[in-house]
Amino acid sequence: MSDLPPEERLAKQRVLREWLAWQLRTTDATIRTLEAEVEQVKRQAQRAYAEARWKLEPARDRRSVLHRGGCGIWKGEHGYLDRQEVAEALADETLVVEMCGVCNPGPGLEG
Repeated sequence: MSDLPPEERLAKQRVLREWLAWQLRTTDATIRTLEAEVEQVKRQAQRAYAEARWKLEPARDRRSVLHRGGCGIWKGEHGYLDRQEVAEALADETLVVEMCGVCNPGPGLEG
């Protein structure tokens, strides 16, 4: 055992407990920060994915509206289309597709 009296061993254990509690708080704060960073990276990746694609708003008055994936005019968050799928929709003579006047998706279709 130790040569220290019980009072000193108790004091050392209390100091150790305080240090460990500080270490835990610091580690928890670091974890929260990293979790927030991971979520931000995930949101940025989702935004980049959406921006590189298009959304086709369902027909109203027999007309569908084509939007950039990140356009806020139509909030549809599913059914993103790639360039080939948009080209097929535009070539479909049974659909009347208008370009959104806000996000202007046409220029992104070139290339």
